[in-house]
Amino acid sequence: MNHQNIVFIGAGNMAGAIINGLLTKGYPDHAIRATTRTADSASSASARLGIRVDSDNLAAIQWADVVVLAVKPQMLQAVCTEIKPALGKQLIVSVAAGISCNSINHWLGGSHAIIRSMPNTPSQVGVGASGLFANPHVNPQQRDFAEQLACATGLFIWVDDEALIHAVTAVSGSGPAYYFLFMEAMIEAGVKLGLTPESARALTLQTALGAATLASQADVPVDELKRRVMSPGGTTERAIHSFEAGGLREQVNKAMTECAARSETLARELADKN
Repeated sequence: MNHQNIVFIGAGNMAGAIINGLLTKGYPDHAIRATTRTADSASSASARLGIRVDSDNLAAIQWADVVVLAVKPQMLQAVCTEIKPALGKQLIVSVAAGISCNSINHWLGGSHAIIRSMPNTPSQVGVGASGLFANPHVNPQQRDFAEQLACATGLFIWVDDEALIHAVTAVSGSGPAYYFLFMEAMIEAGVKLGLTPESARALTLQTALGAATLASQADVPVDELKRRVMSPGGTTERAIHSFEAGGLREQVNKAMTECAARSETLARELADKN
């Protein structure tokens, strides 16, 4: 792994997930720093993350080769304005949802190399999925390094059109909640069928893990895996037919389309406010 000095502006859950992933993969702790807004929060974050954390953004920026913007979207403009005087040729990676590369570049006042990342919450346990977009100022070496960061928390894909980040949001950014909802419904149904809540939960979660693991390792499409479970006239076929008759596919498509549309609306609202 190519070791460069990385500073995370913000030390919340997503920053922590990436930092933990990097450290787990052997990235040196002395090459990673983070900043928070106060000395007290910096002290607690340092103890939690196992790296140096302080509250001086400008000093951290001057030290860094790569700057990861990991603050809340509504705070990003103020942060960019603050760090602007200290920036040189560092690679900027933003994990702030809804803020375009053009907006960040404008706030930073220059032609900066910026990569926008859309990770998801399973990144916290090393099995995340991220969508990446690079602006024209990003060079091949910087793209490679951004891939190292993304690999620290799971799988990644590149998109060539920044607008596709909204589709990434609909599939993987918000996607974990869809599965949690389905798990919740399965647990409730299992209890109604007579299982204890503990048994229904254990079976549901292990089944979800097993299905995802099998699908990720199989050399056939997921529809074929589904077919292989469905014996003609059997129990699985009856359940699948019930899902199909209830319009599950149409509902999933509708929900994800609305998710992507909401992502676009929020991005416009954030841009208008800033």
